[in-house]
Amino acid sequence: MSLDVEVLGPEAVPAAEVRRLVELALQRAGIGDGHVAVAFVDPGRIAELNAEHRGKEGPTDVLSFPIDEVNDPAGPRELGDVVICPEHTTDLREAVVHGALHLVGFDHEADDGEMLAVQAEILAS
Repeated sequence: MSLDVEVLGPEAVPAAEVRRLVELALQRAGIGDGHVAVAFVDPGRIAELNAEHRGKEGPTDVLSFPIDEVNDPAGPRELGDVVICPEHTTDLREAVVHGALHLVGFDHEADDGEMLAVQAEILAS
């Protein structure tokens, strides 16, 4: 198997860089195969998703939607989607890594800084 990173929307970060960052984040969790979509969207769209899925009004920088299922036993594992709003993000590379780490179970609100340390390490590479 292999890792498939699909980049959707206006290319705010070169697709090759998005793929590299997602691969690094997933490798830290021991995941080397599956499908991830990274979408760059406008403030209106991310505000809709933020309200619908988190009950919070207004736009945000990045949202992650983990799936972690096998849709077809012969097909790739579906890891989930990362949605980023460039207009509300100060560091797009950081948002890509942050979203990918959330897909594989990292949670900076409950892990005593582990996720943010891994994120900083990946971004420094």
